[in-house]
Amino acid sequence: MPIAMINQYVVFVLDEQRYALHLSVVDRVVHAVHITALPQAPDIVLGVISMQGRIVPVINVRRRFRHLERAIALTDQLIFARTARRVVALLVDRVINIVECAEQDLIVARNMAPAIDYVEGVIRLKDGLILVHDLDAFLSLEEEASVDRAMGAA
Repeated sequence: MPIAMINQYVVFVLDEQRYALHLSVVDRVVHAVHITALPQAPDIVLGVISMQGRIVPVINVRRRFRHLERAIALTDQLIFARTARRVVALLVDRVINIVECAEQDLIVARNMAPAIDYVEGVIRLKDGLILVHDLDAFLSLEEEASVDRAMGAA
């Protein structure tokens, strides 16, 4: 009998909708801090913050997922995570837990709808669905290049 691969995901919330990232790409979660504007950055980037002396771009997850924009709240959190190219901080309403899912229980997005951007798949739990996102697809190559130029000019 083959051994089932179990993946762990960090689950976060935006407007009561649950999303997840692979735990393996998440470094830490902290409360929101002041974000410094980054002129000439793409719309998806709120600005930058310093994490242990390293300048990290903050991604506006609300904008990327087409949620209504709102002011940053004291209860908001930042998820520091690694893409293949950089460390980023994702501004989210809150991180709620870590879930485990057997690899065969993840419904792959391309099997549902091939044109779903950023979504790797869906986890079906007793209390609803969680959309699992591919962090490497959050920023397009154009946005990556724009972030590099803006951070180089800052």
